[in-house]
Amino acid sequence: MCNQCIPTQLSTDEFAERLVGFVNGSAMALMISIGHQTGLFDTMGRIGPATSIRLAGEANLNERYVREWLGAMTTGQVVVHDPAAKTYSLPEEHAAVLTRAATPNNMAAMMQWVAELGYIEPRIVECFREGGGVPYEEYRRFHEVMAEESGQTTAAALESAILPAIPGITDRLKEGIEVLDLGCGSGRSLCTMAKAFPSSHFTGYDLTTEAIANANAFAAEMGVKNVSFVRQDVAKMDDAKRFDLICAFDAIHDQARPDTVLDNIHRALKNNGVFLMQDIRASSSVAGNMDHVLGPFVYTISCMHCMSVSLAQGGMGLGAAWGLEKALEMLSDAGFRNVEIKQLEHDILNDYFIARKK
Repeated sequence: MCNQCIPTQLSTDEFAERLVGFVNGSAMALMISIGHQTGLFDTMGRIGPATSIRLAGEANLNERYVREWLGAMTTGQVVVHDPAAKTYSLPEEHAAVLTRAATPNNMAAMMQWVAELGYIEPRIVECFREGGGVPYEEYRRFHEVMAEESGQTTAAALESAILPAIPGITDRLKEGIEVLDLGCGSGRSLCTMAKAFPSSHFTGYDLTTEAIANANAFAAEMGVKNVSFVRQDVAKMDDAKRFDLICAFDAIHDQARPDTVLDNIHRALKNNGVFLMQDIRASSSVAGNMDHVLGPFVYTISCMHCMSVSLAQGGMGLGAAWGLEKALEMLSDAGFRNVEIKQLEHDILNDYFIARKK
């Protein structure tokens, strides 16, 4: 075996046992997603030990389905069952990463990706055989799930962690600057900034009409007036020296032409403007990701969404694991020579690239 190869170091029995773990883990991801969407974890965190009848009543759900869900949660060691009292409880240690009250640490929301990707699996199989990709509009709940994830990992941490990572930007936002969120999705992050900094003006660009409609609705719900959303193919945007701050939250690697988009960002920034790029923390090589805590997830969501939506547009198909090395290379090619990379405590999945236009 070559020195650079990565051996499995597992016997057949050991590997089979690992596969069983994959099956159970996939099943639990689906059931945890259901527990999140139905509010069962939130209810359990609120009421303490309860029978399936009481839990179903408190959550306003069908008891038979709740009881079967509890079976999965019990055998999966997510909840604790008292057979004598016929009650089920969610330990505080588990609630700390499964309830909405735990935001931004709520990992239950992340489990929704498993069902979303499973729905699109037949189309991805076609792509394996025929090439091409799956366009955004074929994903049923992408914008909904992404908006919730953005609300947790980005919007919730903007004022406390993300913006303070850029020296001086908070003061500038208070004074009043022009900000662009590129690939704004449903507008959670941009509206959060708009509400916090009323003297600044915020613009959101996104490719899909669904995202723009959702963003406008969210802005109306929040009552922010200093924000506007525009349907825009960012590979074709022609802004020049317009913005003081441009943000791209997990958006660049999805683009059909990320190289062109980065060029456009550099041109759209004013002199001394800042580009904040939140993107997947990874190496550009598979070997460099062997110890990545979410390595299989990153490659899976890349294969079944990030890479595919880019290829559907005839794009480069960089994928989510385009990695640090490729990101720095492309930022440099776009004209960004001074790039700082930060990792924030609340976010185990992303790096934060801070690039200034001189």
